[in-house]
Amino acid sequence: MITRGLIWALGASQLICWGISYYMLAVFGEPIAREMDWPLPLVFGGQSAAIVVMGLVSPLVGRVIDRRGGRPVMVAGSCLIALGCLALALSRNLATYYAAWLVLGLAMRMALYDAAFATLARIAGRAARRPISQITLLGGLASTALWPIGQALVDAFGWRGALLVYAGLALATVPLHLLIPAASAQEVGRAAQTGEVAPRAASPGEHRAAAWLFAAGLMLTTFLASAMSVHQIALMTGLGLATGAAVWVSALRGVGQSAARLAEILFGRRLDPLALGVIATALLPLSFAAAFGAGGSVGAALAFSLLYGAGNGLGTIVKGTQPLVLFDPRVYGSLVGRLAAPSFFVSAAAPITFAAVIEHYGPEAALWLSLGIGALALVCALALWRRFRGAPEPTPP
Repeated sequence: MITRGLIWALGASQLICWGISYYMLAVFGEPIAREMDWPLPLVFGGQSAAIVVMGLVSPLVGRVIDRRGGRPVMVAGSCLIALGCLALALSRNLATYYAAWLVLGLAMRMALYDAAFATLARIAGRAARRPISQITLLGGLASTALWPIGQALVDAFGWRGALLVYAGLALATVPLHLLIPAASAQEVGRAAQTGEVAPRAASPGEHRAAAWLFAAGLMLTTFLASAMSVHQIALMTGLGLATGAAVWVSALRGVGQSAARLAEILFGRRLDPLALGVIATALLPLSFAAAFGAGGSVGAALAFSLLYGAGNGLGTIVKGTQPLVLFDPRVYGSLVGRLAAPSFFVSAAAPITFAAVIEHYGPEAALWLSLGIGALALVCALALWRRFRGAPEPTPP
């Protein structure tokens, strides 16, 4: 059973874990590069290595959650984030720096949204749609909360001291993950059957088509999310905003994420997850179009940050809820683990790719690249919606 306490606990853990791991380099990258005398692409390569690890372990983690439940996996993920932050704080050379990121890659796959969504699907089957949306509400504020906090910690203690604080925050999420119930396989089976209708991708051919379209859209949107998580501030400063303004404007993407997710929770209960995918991806090219005016206008920069945040925020819900209606939720963890694996490999190239594009061709070129990727994601979402729309939604218990 999914209680309100569990939803609040997982929402809080997602806010903390995203902010101290995936979003960390947006603030810590330049201080690390200066102290270690490394080029920025080499620093951001640590996150790319972590994302590759996420892809490699994704199917395995999904299978373990299906069989054992999310509690042991997510508790271990919290502990590994703490270990990774500690290792980064103590790193003195490239080998130890990258080793720390490999630990963080395993940790993030075990503690972030993919693990949380599979955990909820295991407990509640298709009735997990609303809880999935609800936990993203707090998680969407990770950059808004942790970017300013991280900058303040770096200013006060340096990046190494800030990472020690982050390790402590990671351990603080262990009690939150211990609240996850250890449902038996029999209980899970009953939950998955409650209010269930047949998967929309019922035949083998439909299953393959749905899997390809879902995986392709996921690759494109996660590529953008990976790039923006570390380069949004750099894009804003490159276009002409002062560093302080770029930080707080970029941090407002979290407001856009959570505002869009709140709107979905309040008004989108009956909205088809496939139609929601179209709305989410349509916001992406719109946001990058607005960003072209960010250098001369704080208003344009705000529009970019809020629109991109809204699209990215809804996209997270789409990633978690579309498999509930397309496929059998009883194998949610293992199936989504396999489908998500390519997206990790593709998005691993995003931090390095965008760093190189910005360095050699400027921020405008990076925006054109982003706009094109967002448009392709919209095409995938439209194709998925046109082919599989119209099936009935399950009735929540």
